Amino acid sequence: MQRQEAAVEDVVVVGAGLAGLATALGLYRKGVRSLVLESSPSLRTEGFAFTAWKNAFRALDALGVGDKIREQHLQVQALRVISSATGEVAQELDVTVQGNRSGPNEIRCVRRDSLLQALEEELPRGTIRYSTKIVSMEEDGDIKILHLADGSILRAKVLIGCDGINSVVAKWLGLAEPSYSGRMAARGLAHFPDGHGMEPNFLQFIGRGFRSGMRSCNNTDVYWFFTWAPSESDKGVVESGAKLKQFVLTNLAALKVPPKVLSVIERSEASDVFAVPLRFRPPLSLVTASISKGGVCVAGDALHPMTPELGQGGCAALEDSVVLARCLGEGARGGGTESRRIEEGLQEYARIRRWRSVELVATAYVVGFIQQSNNAVVGFFRDKFLSGFLARRLLKMAEYDCGTLWSY
Repeated sequence: MQRQEAAVEDVVVVGAGLAGLATALGLYRKGVRSLVLESSPSLRTEGFAFTAWKNAFRALDALGVGDKIREQHLQVQALRVISSATGEVAQELDVTVQGNRSGPNEIRCVRRDSLLQALEEELPRGTIRYSTKIVSMEEDGDIKILHLADGSILRAKVLIGCDGINSVVAKWLGLAEPSYSGRMAARGLAHFPDGHGMEPNFLQFIGRGFRSGMRSCNNTDVYWFFTWAPSESDKGVVESGAKLKQFVLTNLAALKVPPKVLSVIERSEASDVFAVPLRFRPPLSLVTASISKGGVCVAGDALHPMTPELGQGGCAALEDSVVLARCLGEGARGGGTESRRIEEGLQEYARIRRWRSVELVATAYVVGFIQQSNNAVVGFFRDKFLSGFLARRLLKMAEYDCGTLWSY
């Protein structure tokens, strides 16, 4: 009886993170109503910021929020890669020059909360249902039955998992469990009310067993990161923001890192510093994985969790949202039964995103291994020959064009 009384939603999106809100907005632009379920009581802004490359802004423009984000964030002028062993600039690229395909490059460090708020503001009131968690799911013909933590039930024609690296939907589809890379990432945000005075450059320090870097989001906020392979002696450093902050400062101070970089980390409040293990979905598993099945699919980190070396995790989630909304929205107006149109639309989405996901995950892992390696031979070739290639690789991956919400 309870199942018969449960409402049937056209599209349910699980997760109100970047992928979830962008997908809901893309569908809304296509005239498709969706309901977004979020387990947290409010928007989640973990991570503080992410690098939005040219491909991300193509997606944001397609969603209609690109200019709003540009107004709030500085454009990066140069990418500067510095060797931690020598303190010398291994590679410097002007990232404002013409791209390989069309138009100039564009890179901005975007505050996650600003972007999520911008996406939320464009959605109809009531699209997001907070404090709502899925505990299990099953199928009833073409309908997906969602059992919620409060004991209620939802029925959906389409279910889109944007619920992150521990995705319930990805597990239901049978995707391989994410693997631990053997590395951790500390992230922080420093706030300068009177202005930080830093040039809008992307600074990155590589070698000696870690990667670190920083970039300014705007005139007052600077985002920084530090990745390392933890050892037995590192136990306890992630117990608090204060311990983690001191751990990062101690490691960087022992190397040839400019004092101004250390001052940014010192400025960060302990509450604005945290660490996470770096995990990725084995890229080969995505070659044959069921990215979609019937009326169910995944996007964002639920599809392609990756290590952060390319700075493409958030960008790829935005790509997913535009492609998914286009495929599903246009499929809804095709011929045949509704369930068949849905299935074909999601199959097309999976076809488009499969190899892009494989390429991103695999490339990020390889780049991270080379950049962070403490091996003397790898370090020599990296600093002398590979830094330029790796830096240009970042720009190449950002040349991807997800298209618009409309087919021509």
